[in-house]
Amino acid sequence: MLGLDHLVVGAASLAQGVAWCEATLGVTPAPGGAHPLMGTHNRLLRIDGHGFPRAYLEIIAIDAAAPPPGRVRWFDLDDAALQARLARGPALIHWVARVDDLDAACAAWRAGGIDRGEMLAASRGTLRWRIAVRPDGARLAQGQWPTLIEWGDAHPCDSLPASPVVLRELTVRALPAPLREALPDGIAVAPEPGAPLEAVLATPLGECRLTLPGD
Repeated sequence: MLGLDHLVVGAASLAQGVAWCEATLGVTPAPGGAHPLMGTHNRLLRIDGHGFPRAYLEIIAIDAAAPPPGRVRWFDLDDAALQARLARGPALIHWVARVDDLDAACAAWRAGGIDRGEMLAASRGTLRWRIAVRPDGARLAQGQWPTLIEWGDAHPCDSLPASPVVLRELTVRALPAPLREALPDGIAVAPEPGAPLEAVLATPLGECRLTLPGD
């Protein structure tokens, strides 16, 4: 089974991502940290609610102060087309699904003809996790199909402060059968047409809908 771990909002810079969060969701995201493996850094916001336990929103950007990572960054952050989109403002670009056994999940995907990529060990501060990342850093189906993550002993929500922003709905489209069958009840699968990924959040500013690619 897959569980929503977090939504990914990309930004040209972390400062722009924080400003977007304050203007769009009405709150300031909590501090995150740096990812030495990928040369990125982030800020975080809890959005867990009914049907979405331990869910959060990640605002991520390339860390201009970090040395080059020596590999392509995750979530297509080195892709010229995505960088051009984020230059116009932060946007929802992806979602990450939590699994208990990353090896088994990736093997099941491969059996269904989907190569999620190599399994990497990553860290940020005291957090440790394993994540499946393609060598080219690409999101599958331009962000519609999730990245898979397996956490160690700690999870970001263990230390994130409570937030007034709550994820109410997450709708995905164009998922192959092996992925649809593994989704929990809280995630809806809708037929075409429509946004390939849509999140509905309750915020202090009212209902907010985030869609991929965020246009």
